[in-house]
Amino acid sequence: MNLLVAEGLSKSYGPNELFRDVSLGINEGDKCGLIGVNGTGKSTLLKIIAGVEETDTGSITMRNGLRIAYLPQTPEFDESLTLLQNVIKDKTHADAYRNLEGEARADLLKLGIEDPDVNPAHLSGGQRKRAALVRTLLTDSDILVLDEPTNHLDAEMTEWLEDTLKAYRGAFICITHDRYFLDEVTNKIFELDKGSLYSYQANYSRFIELKAEREESEIATERKAKSLFRQELAWMMRGARARSTKQKAHIQRFEALRDRKKPVETENVELFSAFTRMGRKTLEAEHIAKSYGDKCVIADFSYIFLQNERIGIVGPNGCGKSTLVKILTGVIPPDSGRVETGITLKVGYFAQECEFMDPAQRVIDYIRDTAETIYTKEGPITASRMCERFLFNADKQYSPIGKLSGGEKRRLYLLKILMEAPNVLVLDEPTNDLDIMTLTILEDYLATFEGIIIAVSHDRYFLDKLVNRLFVFRGSGVIEQVEGNYTDFREKELEAGRAGNYSGNKAAGKYGSDNSGNEAAQGHENSGSTANSWKANAPKKLKMTYQEQREFETIDDDIAALEDKIKQLDEEIAANASSYSKLNDLMAQKDAASAELDAKTERWIYLNDLAERIEAEKENNR
Repeated sequence: MNLLVAEGLSKSYGPNELFRDVSLGINEGDKCGLIGVNGTGKSTLLKIIAGVEETDTGSITMRNGLRIAYLPQTPEFDESLTLLQNVIKDKTHADAYRNLEGEARADLLKLGIEDPDVNPAHLSGGQRKRAALVRTLLTDSDILVLDEPTNHLDAEMTEWLEDTLKAYRGAFICITHDRYFLDEVTNKIFELDKGSLYSYQANYSRFIELKAEREESEIATERKAKSLFRQELAWMMRGARARSTKQKAHIQRFEALRDRKKPVETENVELFSAFTRMGRKTLEAEHIAKSYGDKCVIADFSYIFLQNERIGIVGPNGCGKSTLVKILTGVIPPDSGRVETGITLKVGYFAQECEFMDPAQRVIDYIRDTAETIYTKEGPITASRMCERFLFNADKQYSPIGKLSGGEKRRLYLLKILMEAPNVLVLDEPTNDLDIMTLTILEDYLATFEGIIIAVSHDRYFLDKLVNRLFVFRGSGVIEQVEGNYTDFREKELEAGRAGNYSGNKAAGKYGSDNSGNEAAQGHENSGSTANSWKANAPKKLKMTYQEQREFETIDDDIAALEDKIKQLDEEIAANASSYSKLNDLMAQKDAASAELDAKTERWIYLNDLAERIEAEKENNR
């Protein structure tokens, strides 16, 4: 049964048209995801559906008595009331025995808010959004309209929301960029693309397949239309005259073909990252510690980051993840210990908060202020071309920054960081406010990135695709080093019967903390931690991991192969001394092989030292 039908909706702001003549329907049992590039009007469309904003054209028809609960991107609260009073205000339910106050307290606690009687004015932006989510979910409604409900949720909270929406008896439509979330909870996808709305009866994985089929069909239809148009054009050029009804119809067909809306083919360009050579010394943390008052954020953390490592940092909101990366990037100092960086290191730090952008400055000038061109293995790429690859077309490039949406500004800030050509990339919640298309572009870019990547994220899909080692913030002052991606880690947790144990104490301080990057200033974080790394103090019982054992068995052969390769390159360099272009290429290959050999040799020293200590320990225990 139809709950809501929207027909012919259009919306513009001045000369900027967001969408035109879009229609959609929401039926009983529909679990809808709304996706699209930032700036295409997704939030505006939700506001129109929720009755918060008017459409320019078109209409919305609802079933009699339809109840809609709306979660905006930026929720508002009555600061004359407590948070709990805000959450349960005006709530009524058919079930008279339902304890709304008890449910509200329990749900707020699940989302990291321990004190429901706090004044909303004292909450951070992330906490306000989570409290508003509870308020919306407790509203007796037929349709939930949710704008970015997964923002500011850690992985465990996101799983709780998944379970809640699966059990929800009504329909919902939500904007989210969490692809695993979309796969778990949706059965219909709406895609807002270039002003048009497409509907797919599918979850996210199936949507990807159906979208590819649609685009292939559109391209095939366009090829036929082009061929027919050429034939009709030739007929017109021969001097067609509208002397008969048949000829008039012929001319009308030509005009329809001429004025047809042509599909825009998505350019699939392999994206190569900029390259800055890295020396032997990388990034090294030695016994760093950090506290705020009596709150210990990091107790004792040591680690040497190896070349081309992919590290993910996970844990509940407010546990200290942002503080850790701020110390590693030199934004804030540790209380004790030190961070050393190699002289060739060039760190790119993508913080949670965008830097100040002059709203009057043009997009292209903001990027050119960083670099006119970056150099990749495939050659130079101009600032304008990089803008295009990150979804800023020619019109957007010459528009003032002030006209961009929040998500577009975030994307622009990310592009600026990448244009700096770092060889160490530190990403603090990079998936917040970035649309799926931008995330896909970023993931493709990172796939070719030659350097160290350190990423704080709650996005399970992003972590699975990117990292091969995790720093997991646990309770009781521990950061544990775990091999594998996020799914590997979760499977191990479930097998060990301690799912969610990494969360520790979810709320810290009186009002808890969101992961907004203000943890240090607010001092609302959990206790710090100690990490096991191959430089840190050895565990009580020494042993190699499976991966280390495999590496130990093959590393001698790897080193010998690299030495042979360098010897061969030396011979080729001597033979091509008169060829400048060939010589440059050979020297670059030798530099890369030498750097890899340095890293392998350093790793060989560690593994042999570890093997000797293991044998010594065995001897002592006999």
